[in-house]
Amino acid sequence: MTRNEGTIDRILRILVGLTLVALVFVGPQTPFGWLGFVPLVTGLVGICPVYSLLGIKTCRLPEH
Repeated sequence: MTRNEGTIDRILRILVGLTLVALVFVGPQTPFGWLGFVPLVTGLVGICPVYSLLGIKTCRLPEH
């Protein structure tokens, strides 16, 4: 699979993912924070399955 997330998109996903996972240990300590692994993993890998289904790419196109 080819990457479909741009740099800013990946950084935001990683930050949101880390923040949500941190809520499991600090703050309200609800299990909702475990959902943070979804944006964290997609941000680290650079591939979003939903983007692939919808044909969305936030990364720059390679120049020819």
